[in-house]
Amino acid sequence: MVAFELKADKFKPEHLGKLNFYLEALDRDVKKTNENPSIGILLCKDKDNEVVEYALSRSLSPTMVSEYKTQLPDKKLLQEKLHDLFIHENEEND
Repeated sequence: MVAFELKADKFKPEHLGKLNFYLEALDRDVKKTNENPSIGILLCKDKDNEVVEYALSRSLSPTMVSEYKTQLPDKKLLQEKLHDLFIHENEEND
């Protein structure tokens, strides 16, 4: 399972504590025994890479931190990416 958390502000180390709480709850209460541990994805308005590195250095849970954009990419670019993904998926299934 994957837990997504969206923050409207810049990354703070305490955001990881909350996300880890959610991951623990998922793993204890929802995850089946044959499933892998849950993964956390934290999307923030902005981040300082050094602060993220320090915050994640002792984390045992698989967690990713990334910035998000408030505007979507160009429609044509999205169509091209989806087309490429579709072709790649078909090639793997053949």
